[in-house]
Amino acid sequence: MNIKSLLLGSAAALAAVSGAHAADAIVAAEPEAMEYVRVCDAFGTGYFYIPGTETCLKISGYVRTQLEYDDARGNDNELNAFTRGQLEITAKNDTEYGTLSSYIVLRAQTDNGNNVNSDSGAYLDAAWINIAGFDVGNYYTWWDDDLSGETDFLNTNDTTLNGVRYTYDGGTFRAGIAAEELESATNTFGVPQDGEGNNDIGLSGLLGGTLGGFNVQAIGSYDFNAEEAAFRALVTAEIGPGTLGLGGIYATDANYYWDVSEWTVAAEYAIKATDKLTITPAAQYFGNIYRTGSSAAFNDVDAWRVGVTAGYKITEGLRTLATVNYTDAEGSNNQVTGSDDNQWTGFLRLQRDF
Repeated sequence: MNIKSLLLGSAAALAAVSGAHAADAIVAAEPEAMEYVRVCDAFGTGYFYIPGTETCLKISGYVRTQLEYDDARGNDNELNAFTRGQLEITAKNDTEYGTLSSYIVLRAQTDNGNNVNSDSGAYLDAAWINIAGFDVGNYYTWWDDDLSGETDFLNTNDTTLNGVRYTYDGGTFRAGIAAEELESATNTFGVPQDGEGNNDIGLSGLLGGTLGGFNVQAIGSYDFNAEEAAFRALVTAEIGPGTLGLGGIYATDANYYWDVSEWTVAAEYAIKATDKLTITPAAQYFGNIYRTGSSAAFNDVDAWRVGVTAGYKITEGLRTLATVNYTDAEGSNNQVTGSDDNQWTGFLRLQRDF
């Protein structure tokens, strides 16, 4: 009887232990908390936190389709249409050195189906890092700034360059210095300066400020390959129902930053006709324009351009822009009208911004 009781007791104890394990096995684990995308308002509208980080991201860009006219093309090829898509990605976060920012601009466009030309296809338009006033990478140079209309011509060559620059921005006063690579740079019509590619660097300085309704920007740039300099000033002022814009350039001789003429002046007046419609008449004069050919240099001939641009906001995120311009130059083979002595140009654009 003692053995039987012992066996029965052992079996009961084993059953109790097994039951305990079975109960533990079916206990459900606690679900992990899901992290949703949060809005980041520290750097303005449109930013959101990358999940799991304190970095704020913004995605923007546009889709553009444009019909262009240029009577200098000739051979019944005056009209040309293209479509472009641009994606801009901005990332920002706070650090002990201030805001750390990075920018990526991706662009793709097509001219005729998939038959693209040298200005088409998909490519990285710009990408750079900004911190504590420094920009490093492939950024939009100060020469990329312009007046608001589509008549003026106030920069040449590519205005996105690899380089490093520092800009002090005190709100009403700005100053900066930049060193940029001018790799394999050619002039506006693709002719290498001095018969060679430009494989040197450029050095630029900036001074600017805002006072009342006036905004002033002055740039000086030196091309070490051409050993020449270019200087540009832009002024805008709120006057009456619109904004007056003035621009001027002087170059010691043809260089990467300016190779169209020895000097030029431009003026426009952007009239805010309604809340949605802006009309901008403009004019520009070129003194001693650059003539191409065997005697390529600034010559004692001039050119002028007049035009008007109209922009209309159709609805939120959708706008249209149209311009027509006439240019007259003394003689052909120049940097203003190309192979002709006069030229009609214009375009009609539809653009969706986001």
